Amino acid sequence: MNHLTLPASPLPALVAATGERAQVRFIEFFTAQIRNPNTRRAYARAAGEFMAWCEDNGLRSLAEVQPVHVAAYVELLGRERSAPTVKQRLAAIRHLFDWLVVGQVIPVNPAASVRGPRHVVKKGKTAVLAPDEARHLLDSIDASTPIGLRDRALIGLMAYSFARVGAALAMKVEDVYVQNRRLWVRLHEKGGKRHEMPCHHNLETYLHAYLDGCGLAADPKGPLFRTLGRVTGELTRTPLPQANAYAMIRRRAAAAEIETKIGNHTFRATGITAYLKNGGTLERAAAMANHASTRTTQLYDRRRDELTLDEVERILI
Repeated sequence: MNHLTLPASPLPALVAATGERAQVRFIEFFTAQIRNPNTRRAYARAAGEFMAWCEDNGLRSLAEVQPVHVAAYVELLGRERSAPTVKQRLAAIRHLFDWLVVGQVIPVNPAASVRGPRHVVKKGKTAVLAPDEARHLLDSIDASTPIGLRDRALIGLMAYSFARVGAALAMKVEDVYVQNRRLWVRLHEKGGKRHEMPCHHNLETYLHAYLDGCGLAADPKGPLFRTLGRVTGELTRTPLPQANAYAMIRRRAAAAEIETKIGNHTFRATGITAYLKNGGTLERAAAMANHASTRTTQLYDRRRDELTLDEVERILI
């Protein structure tokens, strides 16, 4: 169970004081109900901080938590945190108490009637590169070394297939395969969804060079993107962590003299924007990015940024 992220032991005093059934149900919420490790980690933090606040304000069991307590906590949180963070914390609290109600630990959900702050998002915050900047970044990578081949293939995969960094880093070598004489990639997305896409010809070149140059084809069950051995300078069999991927991207951007503060998600947004600018449709982009709704895809569409810049230049002073 060391891979699970749970609230710090011992359990919150409110949970412990409510009885054994509450303790079991509380642990089950994080182990059986939530499968995504990132969601589990965020919900555990939200629940732990809320329980601690309740204890500091004199509450001694889960049965004593009322809507007024949740509302007061949300109000206080809103003075210190952004609206999206407050909404996420409230969602975590609401889902946890729903689980406790279903398990007959408490009769009603005290968070059910509490409203979070209003927050409307029409444009994502992810930094996006212009196509020529992305091209420059890819071309600036020295592909004569294993790490260069790996980095170019990873960045290319995210840009040309709209892959999330988590899905890309979860790939195995066998998830790159040939079908109908074309290279395809198999991405394992959120919720256990499997998403398959044919490769752009540039991405096909990058992946072939990476697989052949590093001899990965002989290890189909091994991770596709791997760490580099400090002593040997060769790829190991350890999957590349997401934090390492971010550090690599920042390092590559600095070397290419790109001043935009980019991150792992930049290339997903860059690829989607480039596709739409060249006549692609929002519906097809959503399917390629494996988005359930085009509303999500619209957050990655930065074509309006260029229109705004053009209009700004009309201010002749």
